[in-house]
Amino acid sequence: MPGPPPAPGPQGAPPVFPPAPVPVSRLRRIATPAAVLAGVVGAFAYVGSVDPNEPGHYPVCPLLRFTGIYCPGCGGLRSAHAFAHGDIVAALGANALAVVGYVAFAALWALWAVRAATGRPLRIDLKPVHWWGIGAVMLIFSVVRNLPFGSALAP
Repeated sequence: MPGPPPAPGPQGAPPVFPPAPVPVSRLRRIATPAAVLAGVVGAFAYVGSVDPNEPGHYPVCPLLRFTGIYCPGCGGLRSAHAFAHGDIVAALGANALAVVGYVAFAALWALWAVRAATGRPLRIDLKPVHWWGIGAVMLIFSVVRNLPFGSALAP
């Protein structure tokens, strides 16, 4: 809640000293990270309760359906289902890259929550080389899981 606007200086000029910022409560600072966590927990709860191994619950990957090629996300729902049930080995077998993503999300979320609780902003400055690196890892993962020697990475 911002306070009243500052009184103008002489002849309508802006004030010399701006008003002091209103402190934000800790509860308000952690509201956004808490809401994001609630959404992720809700999504994992849904996937954990509705088994993607049974046909008809989720749509089929269009790339797999029309080409027979596994995309980087193929097996992601089965991986999330196994992860939600605590079966890490099955989750890694369904989609190892997704499990890496879950762990990375958890670490970034924890950092975000701690920084929000202490009133410090979270800045993640990914340069183009980082985005290219992430894309390269996803491409290599996709190619290897579709080759005969990489069948262990296939869902």
